[in-house]
Order: sequence, then C-alpha cells, then structure tokens
Amino acid sequence: MNARVVHQAASLCLSYPDDAVLGSAPMIGRALEEAAPRAAASFAPLLAWWAETPAAQVQSVYVDTFDMSRRHALYLSYWTDGDTRRRGAVLADLKRRYREAGLAIDGTGELPDFLPVVLEFARHAPREGTALLQEYRPSLELIRIALGERGSPYAGVVAAVCDTLPGRSPADRQQAMAMAAAGPPRESVGLDAHDPRLLPLQPAGRR
Repeated sequence: MNARVVHQAASLCLSYPDDAVLGSAPMIGRALEEAAPRAAASFAPLLAWWAETPAAQVQSVYVDTFDMSRRHALYLSYWTDGDTRRRGAVLADLKRRYREAGLAIDGTGELPDFLPVVLEFARHAPREGTALLQEYRPSLELIRIALGERGSPYAGVVAAVCDTLPGRSPADRQQAMAMAAAGPPRESVGLDAHDPRLLPLQPAGRR
C-alpha cells in the first residue's frame, strides 16, 4: 500500500466537500486503484455516495457529521486534551513541527490538529507526518469507531488511514480507550518511497 497516496486522498475526502473537492473524486479513485487497491475499496462507499448525491446534501451531511457533533470531531488533540490549556500548547507545538518540515498552514483557516491538515503533513513529510499520525492513533481509532457506529461513508476513509499505521486497530471503543490510556504507541513506522503517482497538492480545510 502506498501510504502517501492514501494520506493525501484522505486529506481531500475529509475536507469540506466544496466543488473542487467533489470534482476531484474521479482522480482520487484512479490514484487509489493504481497505488493502493486495498484502500480504494475503503474509499469506494464515500466516492459512490458523492457521485449519486447532490452537492448541497453532501455538504449538509458533512457539517452535521463533523461540525455539529463532538463524537466525530476531526481535531485530533481534542480527543486527548479536550478544551484545556494544555491543548493550546499542543497546537503551538504542531505549528512548530510543520514549520520545521517546511509546511505552511497559515491561511488555511484550520487548526494544526485538523485531521486533513495532519494528513497533508504526512504527505508532505512522510517520516514526521506518519509518526504524528501514530502519536494520535487513539484519536484516529475513536473517530473511526464513532463514524462506523453512525453508518457514515466517511468511516472507510479513516479506516484506510489507520491501516497505513503499524499494529492492529482496536475492535471496539473500550479497546480504543485503553489504547489512549496507554499513551502513544512506539512501533516503528514503515514508509513508502516517493511515488510520482501522488495526487496534486490541494489545500485542506473548509473554504
């Protein structure tokens, strides 16, 4: 599996579905089929739903799923630190890590722990970004489980991201909470080599 292709495809799919994002669906599907066929199957329900659903409805469901319910919040440090003073320090540290890797997020309108931004970081700087995703593996798994419980087509996208990381995913919420309590996992992260089939860079976040 080409993790970088999966990470960038997921960054697009989990961003606000404006016309540019929705219009990229065929490109996303082709890139995944070529570079990550197993992940393509996980993305397929969302891409099919996009194709058969009016854009306004897709956008409404996105807002209802991710903006109106904390159960599906895409802000990774929210799951570990909540709305606390510590989270402010975490966000500042994330910005520093992005700057050191040469990724500027100013002007995106999103916090640095927003999952599409973190995924774009993983595409831009695979070693550092994939390590960051692994640090927040419990957050990813809790989002995956919550979306699955909702029956959301976005669940497969988050599951595909989890599949790019070492170790098995927890089977249920209780196991995911135990993972969170145990702290960041320490498994080494395997990286794919640069692949020219990567999708063109797209900004993450709401427009």
